[in-house]
Amino acid sequence: MQLQVTNSPFTQEQAELINRLLPTLNEGQIQWLNGYLTFYQSGFGAAAASTAAALAIEEAPQAAVPAVALAAAPAAPREATVLFGSQTGNSQKLAGKLADKLKAQGFEVTLSAMNKYKTNNLKKAGYLFIVASTHGEGDPPDNAISFHEFLHSKRAPKLDGVLFSVLALGDTSYEFFCKTGQDFDQRLEELGAQRLVNRVDCDVDFEEAASGWIQNVLSAVSGSGSSAGAQAAPAATSAAAAVAAESEYSRTNPFYAEVLESINLNGRGSDRETRHLELSLEGSGLTYAPGDCVGIFPQNDPALVDDIIGLMNWNPEEPVQAGKAGETASLRTALQHHYEITVLTKPLLEKLAPYSGQSKLAQLVQPDQKEALKAYMHGRDLLDLLNDFGPWTITAAELAANLRKLPPRLYSIASSYAAHPDEVHVTIRKVQYETHGRQRNGVCSVQVSERLEIGDKLPIFIQHNENFKPPVNPDTPIIMIGPGTGVAPFRAFLEEREEQGAAGKSWLFYGDRHFVTDFLYQTDWQRMLKDGVLTKLEVAFSRDTKEKVYVQNRMMEHAAELYRWLEEGAHVYVCGDEKHMAHDVHAALLAIIEQQGGKTAEEAAAYLAGLQESNRYQRDVY
Repeated sequence: MQLQVTNSPFTQEQAELINRLLPTLNEGQIQWLNGYLTFYQSGFGAAAASTAAALAIEEAPQAAVPAVALAAAPAAPREATVLFGSQTGNSQKLAGKLADKLKAQGFEVTLSAMNKYKTNNLKKAGYLFIVASTHGEGDPPDNAISFHEFLHSKRAPKLDGVLFSVLALGDTSYEFFCKTGQDFDQRLEELGAQRLVNRVDCDVDFEEAASGWIQNVLSAVSGSGSSAGAQAAPAATSAAAAVAAESEYSRTNPFYAEVLESINLNGRGSDRETRHLELSLEGSGLTYAPGDCVGIFPQNDPALVDDIIGLMNWNPEEPVQAGKAGETASLRTALQHHYEITVLTKPLLEKLAPYSGQSKLAQLVQPDQKEALKAYMHGRDLLDLLNDFGPWTITAAELAANLRKLPPRLYSIASSYAAHPDEVHVTIRKVQYETHGRQRNGVCSVQVSERLEIGDKLPIFIQHNENFKPPVNPDTPIIMIGPGTGVAPFRAFLEEREEQGAAGKSWLFYGDRHFVTDFLYQTDWQRMLKDGVLTKLEVAFSRDTKEKVYVQNRMMEHAAELYRWLEEGAHVYVCGDEKHMAHDVHAALLAIIEQQGGKTAEEAAAYLAGLQESNRYQRDVY
């Protein structure tokens, strides 16, 4: 269809330019142009666009005004693909939130975990939105590994015409902050995709930044909206309201759960303390499933707070910013309840350097001092920083404005809701050690072990995690590997199977230091073995033998049987320390598959990757 000057506000020259351009554009280019014009009109060019439009309407014949020529151009695609890579569920939840809002605008949305997405559809994605967390030392989460590898391989297609944006989740206390999201953002651009909205990198207090990104995405695509979007919106809003009504309490509105029980699971004489907490959910409407987590909003140690205030000679009752925007609290309350004071990050040191009386802090945050900065921050906290780089010109209000929010701590749920209605159980090991001449206390674990009494209340929320779930079919065999507090979710798994009357075999590998003092939930496992809920139990107590024995050693001792279980369709679950245990267990699985299956190293890796792709190998590691 050709643009005619007589039925448009354009000059002859403009019409000729448009008529030459439009037939040469592909679908993706038209889509990009549509988004650009929306941005131009609503952003920096709004005033100019309004003026031009007004002049054009004044000059054009009145009867011709409704027939604006661009209405005849092909409509932008109404499809969007939202992919998430998530370890604990945060990225998945945010991706779902974006998908719901896009549907409310009339889009056909594909929402998928990255390992479930058919990559041959990537070139046809139209709009592509990535929400990805970074795991460990810059690694993608388990359900993003295969997609990350594909996108960085020679098999990745050119993505000309695809419009994309990335939301990255991470933690600034780690060296490779948001690296997975940054990898995706860079690679998509290299493949020819065009960035619709700039990437946003989120720290542990991600809610505000993530909401801003979602709003920017919705604004960018709104130019391709249609009446379908307007019609879909009320239904989507009603659905969202229904969900909100079912789950009144959340991360942003925690439930204050009463402490029903607090038991030290370690025996007398142990050098460890591990708390089994039972919390009441009565009246909350909160429910959970095996594999989910409890988020606890902890409090900083009052003694540490007082030391900081005393060092700086501040008034503890001075009001400072705290909580939501516009809210204030006393300095002491803000430091105890609202702000992170036990972890140092590079962004914090960069922000505080101008207030320091010593130039060496500014030098420490320079790019060429990466290793020195990393060494300094390790094991130190805000009190150390204030002690080491004074005198300071900073006020209490300025410090509060530069601190990040105190993040909740996530703990694997150690109970089945079916077995314990209106209760949730968690397992928390006390973290306490000495470094740099001072004792250091885990924020939540020491609060729970030293300052929490039965009857007290903790602000909590349920973090659903679809990436760590027992098989849908309770008759499926399961292999569970969880040393130390990593065993917690497997108590939930087995309690649930007990309630279901599951017939599937179950095998637990558990390890710790000493049999007598450190065998967590020993009586539960013994009862479950007796009742047939637990089929096999292998234990490894590293300090009870001359040579240290770990769960991976027990796995290798039972390699033939373990491989038979895999061949019979067993699902494998690993929970616990990511840096050492999880890597060692992964290596043991590869060795077992290679040796017992008669496979090459490459074939064993492909076999294990296949288990991961089919959700038969799941990990909850930290």
